[in-house]
Amino acid sequence: MLHQLQTLYNAMDFASMGAAALRVAAIFLCLTVHETCHGLAAYALGDPTAKSMHRLSLNPLRHIDWFGLAMMFVAGFGWAKPVPVDPRYFRKPKQGMALTALAGPVSNLLLALLAIAISKVIYLYAPYNVFWNGLFEFCLYTVAPLSVGLGLFNLVPIPPLDGSKVLAVLLPDGAYVTLMRYERYGMLVLLALSWFGFMGGFISNAIFAVFSALLNLFY
Repeated sequence: MLHQLQTLYNAMDFASMGAAALRVAAIFLCLTVHETCHGLAAYALGDPTAKSMHRLSLNPLRHIDWFGLAMMFVAGFGWAKPVPVDPRYFRKPKQGMALTALAGPVSNLLLALLAIAISKVIYLYAPYNVFWNGLFEFCLYTVAPLSVGLGLFNLVPIPPLDGSKVLAVLLPDGAYVTLMRYERYGMLVLLALSWFGFMGGFISNAIFAVFSALLNLFY
């Protein structure tokens, strides 16, 4: 029995397991910031719903949808629990929803910028050792590109992604109501587009372009 356990231990790829754990941690961070900023934007515009449901929190367990997290690995994109928003609290509901929706992707781009800035500080001033090198790589190669990807993907104007609510500001009321009526089918459309690879190249190119532009600000 001891020999079998030793064989199993030797066969385990701890480097890959560590990389996977760091990726999950980065996903938790990016999704938590994204959803919290939705709630903060809504609260700033007069909607207390997210606050009353304890969603103005950096605790990832309040935001993570476990099935959505699994789909991020299986289908290439996933989701968190949507922050509850009641547009009746907004003076201008369509504009309020658009600003609330936009807060998520913007927060992800700012998080990516912060992660790159931290990596630069580590590069310039931290001693070279396992801890600082690991943190450098986590910020630069995991958090930053993942956060850019999450932000850009959510700007795609297909319900229920944030981009559809931003686009709705430009639509007449009738078209807006129609768009929201079919919001529940949007996830199926996204899954189909992802499955057949229709969005992969476009999103990947956009992520690379934005990530490179942010990187050029510091390197």
